Amino acid sequence: MKKTVLITGGARGIGFATALQFGREGYNVSIIDLNDPKDYQANLDKLQAENIPFLYMQGDVRIPEDRETIVKDTVDRFGAIHALVNAAGFGTKRMEWLDLPEEEWDRIMDNNAKALCFMTQLVAKQMLKQPIEGGRRGSIVNISSINARSNCPGLGVYGVSKAAVSMLTTLFAARLAPDFITVNEVRPFMIATEMALVAKTKYDKMIADGEMPIPRWGEPEDVAAAISAFCMDDRFTFSTGNFVNVDGGYVMPRMK
Repeated sequence: MKKTVLITGGARGIGFATALQFGREGYNVSIIDLNDPKDYQANLDKLQAENIPFLYMQGDVRIPEDRETIVKDTVDRFGAIHALVNAAGFGTKRMEWLDLPEEEWDRIMDNNAKALCFMTQLVAKQMLKQPIEGGRRGSIVNISSINARSNCPGLGVYGVSKAAVSMLTTLFAARLAPDFITVNEVRPFMIATEMALVAKTKYDKMIADGEMPIPRWGEPEDVAAAISAFCMDDRFTFSTGNFVNVDGGYVMPRMK
């Protein structure tokens, strides 16, 4: 059977680069994203042009019924879900930590942590129904951030949400390992997406000042390659509960 990946937030940025990566590696691609498909038409046309079988659903991963619908529709269309990539995520504006509004906490945590948790729970239950193929029943990759372990009070709630993703990765990995479902995490930094480009001047200066060991912006394709590696049958089948930084070496300990 041709394998299938479900990608939340898969219509643009890192999510779309991941959709292309998996599609080129022979997967069916199922996407749930917030906007009308016409808003992403150029990207969806790229999948079509490369003859990648795909399903697109306009929906919100924070809504239980939408999560249930995309999982059901994916299985109805393609027969199974072999990989889940939790790429949907909200950013936040810099703000004084002591002035963080409660509604901003709820907005970020509901999407980045709570929705991810219950989407993973739902897909894991589907994977448990599936046979072991290539050494596992399925693979799950969560997109976190180096902010999961970096202290940045101005982006505090974002960091808290990504730290939650790291713990969720560990919890699901421990629960699902006996069932041959792997769960891993990718932590990007300074990737050329809409979210990061709002700080382009700052990040360009970091490159110019030698703060980035690999002196360039990361591309969504750099993250997609790492996600894909965690899911392929011949790679990382004996690895779970782990993470990889896709950050140009930024968090690597260095002497100055």
